[in-house]
Amino acid sequence: MTNISSHKTKSRVAVIGAGIGGLTAAALLAHRGYSVLVLDQALVPGGCASTFKRQGFTFDVGATQVAGLEPGGIHHRIFSELAIDLPDATPCDPACAVYLPGESTPINVWRDPQKWQEERQRQFPGSEPFWQMMSVLFEASWQFQGRDPVLPPRNLWDLWQLAQAVRPSTFITVPYTLFTVGDALRFYGLGKDQRLRTFLDLQLKLYSQVSAEETALLYAATALSVSQLPQGLFHLQGSMQVLSDRLVTSLERDGGKLLMRHTVEQIQVKNDQANAVVIRNQKTGEVWTEVVDHVVANVTVQNLVQLLGEKAPAGYQKRVEKLPPASGAFVVYLGVDISAIPPGCPPHLQFLYDVNGPIGENNSLFVSVSHPGDGRAPEGKATIIASSFVDPTPWWQGENYQQLKQQYTEDAIARLGQYFYLKPETIIHVEAATPRTFAHYTGRDRGMVGGIGQRIPTFGPFGFANRTPIQNLWLVGDSTHPGEGTAGVSYSALTVVRQIQAEF
Repeated sequence: MTNISSHKTKSRVAVIGAGIGGLTAAALLAHRGYSVLVLDQALVPGGCASTFKRQGFTFDVGATQVAGLEPGGIHHRIFSELAIDLPDATPCDPACAVYLPGESTPINVWRDPQKWQEERQRQFPGSEPFWQMMSVLFEASWQFQGRDPVLPPRNLWDLWQLAQAVRPSTFITVPYTLFTVGDALRFYGLGKDQRLRTFLDLQLKLYSQVSAEETALLYAATALSVSQLPQGLFHLQGSMQVLSDRLVTSLERDGGKLLMRHTVEQIQVKNDQANAVVIRNQKTGEVWTEVVDHVVANVTVQNLVQLLGEKAPAGYQKRVEKLPPASGAFVVYLGVDISAIPPGCPPHLQFLYDVNGPIGENNSLFVSVSHPGDGRAPEGKATIIASSFVDPTPWWQGENYQQLKQQYTEDAIARLGQYFYLKPETIIHVEAATPRTFAHYTGRDRGMVGGIGQRIPTFGPFGFANRTPIQNLWLVGDSTHPGEGTAGVSYSALTVVRQIQAEF
């Protein structure tokens, strides 16, 4: 595809943040003929989907799975438009092996729909009507999403895009708009099925940031179904970094510019319109103002308010301040000898522990394991990455930070040692990240991860729009489309690019 009409080459766009959402928006805009400058305060692009190397090991910082690589999937669509190759990847099957407290046999979330149906019927007798309803809602929602609606709409153009995406099948979802997963469980007489609820809590926390009781039902239908064919989750060859590297290649090929180690200190607004960004070069300390036609902010909505300062609209600022506290993450990165990994270990596991301890709000660990030849570890070695959601607050208080970090690290390794063979002779490298680490490297407010909790008041039609109250200022990333990792933020980026094009 060639660049689109020359009159747009004069339109200048500053993109704040080189995470996947920002890079996707930037690459698409550059390919469509815009003049694009991307700014990020970190050393490497990718944000929470970047990597770091230690002693021959490559560790994915945050995100470890990718959705949307299948034909018609969001990454497939975007990479096709940009004429760049999709990264090599292997399907995750099972997408996750979930271990509940005191159980030695996992609940396997299989990729094959039939196999997954048999698994859940065996694991949760009597729950099939609930799962069938989720399947029907997912099918309607997924087809609707594939027609690129704009949610929530903020002007007539947005509303027209939304109306064009609606079909008779979409109306199946409407009566469930204000339902939570908790409501659906009670409707099917499963409200007291503690084992099913525990499993749903664990899985949904990864996507929606909140429990089954609070998660919007329509959101959950997608989150719980996207790991099955014809969709599916994938494990990238090499590392997660390959996604951002290819987007950067496309951006620069089409004339866009990426400046790392550059901090945007302020978004300037004149007559309710974003018209410039104030940039600081971290290496030289030089500060300058870049005049632009559009600003795309790939930041948290909390960061966006800070960047606007006194220009932040009062109602918008109030809404952000009223949001329930966001989650942070504690992550331990282990480089190990291959003998530490049990035979037949799946690439992704989830453990819930019934003992008290410091690990996480819900006493669980989500674990990603490299496999031989995937580019993450030298021959005969492997990586184990284990993460848990935590309240960010304690990590910013008092002077016992290092002690808290050490305590969490030891506790995580002890728990992982119940499944993996973790001894001094098998552990080669240990490193941990906390909300403070994420704040330092990604710039995200208080190191929050995963976006805004997908409760009824903040999901889909009621969430934060890509179109902000300030003209020509756009929000992309997991504040606007959270929970499906790189796929979700890429949808948000595509929406913003279409909205910017429609301005002319």
